[in-house]
Amino acid sequence: MKTCEKCQNQFTIPEDDKNFLQKFSVKIEGATFAVPEPTLCPDCRQQRRLSFRNERALYHRKCDMSSKDIISIYRQDSPYKVYSPQEWWSDKWNPLDFGRDFDFERPFFEQFAELKQSIPHLSLHVTNNESSEYINLSGYNKHCHLIFAAEYNEDCLYGTQVIKSESCLDTLNCLESKYCYEVVDVQGCYQLLYSQDCKNCNESMFLYNCRNCSNCLFSSNLRNKQYYIFNQPYSKEQFLSKKAEIAKQLSEGKLDSLREQFVKLKFNTIHKGLSMTNCENSLGNFLSNCKNAQLCFDLAYGEDCRFVYTGYQVKDIMDVCHTTEMELSYEGMSVGYKSYNVLFANGAWSTNNALYVDNVHSCQNVFGCSNLRNGQYCILNKQYAKPEYEKMVAKIIEHMQKTGEWGQYFPLEMSPFKYEDTVANEYFPHTEKETKYQGEIPPNSIICEITGRPFNLVDAEKEFYKSMNLSIPKRHPDQRHKERLALRPARKLVKKQCDKCSIEITTPFTAKDAQKVYCEKCYLQEVY
Repeated sequence: MKTCEKCQNQFTIPEDDKNFLQKFSVKIEGATFAVPEPTLCPDCRQQRRLSFRNERALYHRKCDMSSKDIISIYRQDSPYKVYSPQEWWSDKWNPLDFGRDFDFERPFFEQFAELKQSIPHLSLHVTNNESSEYINLSGYNKHCHLIFAAEYNEDCLYGTQVIKSESCLDTLNCLESKYCYEVVDVQGCYQLLYSQDCKNCNESMFLYNCRNCSNCLFSSNLRNKQYYIFNQPYSKEQFLSKKAEIAKQLSEGKLDSLREQFVKLKFNTIHKGLSMTNCENSLGNFLSNCKNAQLCFDLAYGEDCRFVYTGYQVKDIMDVCHTTEMELSYEGMSVGYKSYNVLFANGAWSTNNALYVDNVHSCQNVFGCSNLRNGQYCILNKQYAKPEYEKMVAKIIEHMQKTGEWGQYFPLEMSPFKYEDTVANEYFPHTEKETKYQGEIPPNSIICEITGRPFNLVDAEKEFYKSMNLSIPKRHPDQRHKERLALRPARKLVKKQCDKCSIEITTPFTAKDAQKVYCEKCYLQEVY
């Protein structure tokens, strides 16, 4: 049993995890440097990494190269240099010009922080987008607005983790869908509104955990159904009449009572203990096609993983958040795109054999580098020959072992973002009581009924509401995103008994979340 250095809670490191850590031992210059056991509990480790990821907070500021107005994840008063993507990727500057010698009289993190403050940073992490100015961590989108961690979308607005979708608005984890609104965890859906955890559902509203359904209302756990209301069959005429009534309420902005009905429906329905599909020897939630994935969440095609949060097609990784096509990684944030052997990273793409790096692209054998492109055998952005590089890395690791830095992720205070701007604040929010917005109210703004923050509608948004016969929202986009996040089960697992057969199960659902939680066997018997 260990005590977390941050929260002081007790946590254990099972023997399997200790053995797993051996995968990440660094072998260089004839020596082997083992990764020490974590000193923080899993939650505090996740929080620390997430505090380095700003997805949604965008600001107007000046580019430090051209002085032009740009959109940026860095505030204007940030101490960091910031370039637009076009200028950051240009040959107008060289990341190696910011290289420096390593000082063995000082801690590594202190020197790395100085490098980060001297070198230009990307204003937005975007690629190949068209007419989509206000997005981040996204690529290959067209005519999109305020979507984040999103790829291959068209005409989508206000969404996170949106993939290959069209004309969807206010979404979270929306895949291959079209004309959907206020949905969470959906795939292959069409004209689905106010629904959660659905696949291949069409022209429906207020559905929870339904599959292959069309023209259904206020129902849960349906499979291959049509014209159902509150899980009961109706004639087509009866259904269309009831749907028209609800559509009229939505057009008039009478959403609160409908939401209350849906909340009640979700609470009273049967919940499957864990959402796992085609998984072997795995434990977590929202897992699919995984093998040996332990305490992972939102992971698809993962093998031999521990404490992975939001990942796709990964292998041999532990304590990593937001990763795609990654093999062999420990304590990483935003890593992947065919990367290999990356330890202690905040942003590493198409990179191999990297240690303690920040936003590096297509690099090989680098240590302590920041905002580096196509680098090889570099330390603190300084170029070395291979033999000298290996000797220096071994010596620096020995130095970090003495300072207590080796094996630790970047300290939270090194994050370039304010905590409230980061994903960490979404999963580990500050406990201070929120106050109403006190700033200046621009003319013609809508005032959020919850936070008092002003917001405006873009033209594409107005057209969407008109085409779907919906009233305009009364809440700020950030508030709506917060409420969608709250609909998902927490990234915590508890032990309880199946509410049908009483065997012990593991689940994220507590008594406050759901009235009935079943083991997989009982759930399948009831639903299918």
